[in-house]
Amino acid sequence: MNLRFVEAFYWVATLKSVTRAAEKLFLTQSAMSSRIAALEEELGVLLLDRRDKQFRLTMAGTRFLVYAQRLLELQREAKAEMGSGDALAVSLRIGAIESVLHAWLIPWMEQLRTENPALELELSVETTPVLIEQMRRGTQDLVFTALPATTDGVRSRALPSMEMVFVGSASLHRRRRYTLQELAELELLTFQRGSLPHVALLELFRAARVEPRRVHTISSVSAMLQMAQGGFGVATLPREAVRHLFVVADLRELPCDARLQPLPIHASYRSDPSAQAVETVMRSAQAFVDVWNGSGDGTALGRPRTKTSQKSPQSNASKKSMR
Repeated sequence: MNLRFVEAFYWVATLKSVTRAAEKLFLTQSAMSSRIAALEEELGVLLLDRRDKQFRLTMAGTRFLVYAQRLLELQREAKAEMGSGDALAVSLRIGAIESVLHAWLIPWMEQLRTENPALELELSVETTPVLIEQMRRGTQDLVFTALPATTDGVRSRALPSMEMVFVGSASLHRRRRYTLQELAELELLTFQRGSLPHVALLELFRAARVEPRRVHTISSVSAMLQMAQGGFGVATLPREAVRHLFVVADLRELPCDARLQPLPIHASYRSDPSAQAVETVMRSAQAFVDVWNGSGDGTALGRPRTKTSQKSPQSNASKKSMR
């Protein structure tokens, strides 16, 4: 039995789509259909119900899916036992929201590359809804988002959340501390409408019975940073994503008597019975973030302390992204 055909069927059944499975395995749809047809011919049964456009497994297909997973897991175990199962000699598709990108994603990926030089990475930076949809379709292997991806075959883990703060121009906003009423009188910038930071900000004002003057919704951290730096308004941003810019840009945290709700971060990944690459990378990310947060200023990971005379290694990259 050709295990490539078994793998093709497994992903068609898991993703509930021949098209999405073809995208997952970097095959054409016709090649994917041919593999399924060849497997059906060998087994002597139909695995997919092709009577209408709605995806369905036949009874035989449902039963064979259990065997398909076992066969792929056995193949993985055999390769590992024989010493040929280099789980990270693969291409891995990773997606992340911009807040994670500006915080610990790049240092982690640099460490991952050093530890696993055979690993090829494909990185996408999108909003949470887009990344969750990509995970559902099978076009991402691992995503870091503000909400967990809840779909069949996908596992999620909660990572340490990010503390949200008000950020504004250091030359324009000089008060030592602000009340919520004082901030409400300014132009406010937050993430896209309906996102967790947007909803949390509105609820914060509502609970205090304060009506904000205007709340602008923007999906880009870089755009919010530029606008805050230019004096357009005060942004609500994860401290960890922007604090390295305070000494190299006209920005500062604006302490407030009310606390913003932290931004939750979730890692979602689709397990692969034929390889352990995703699980290995997930464990690496979990360990890295735990140390990153536990070290306080990141020095345990080689990140320099923030000083006026010493710029963070991310500063230049972040400044470029703001242009």
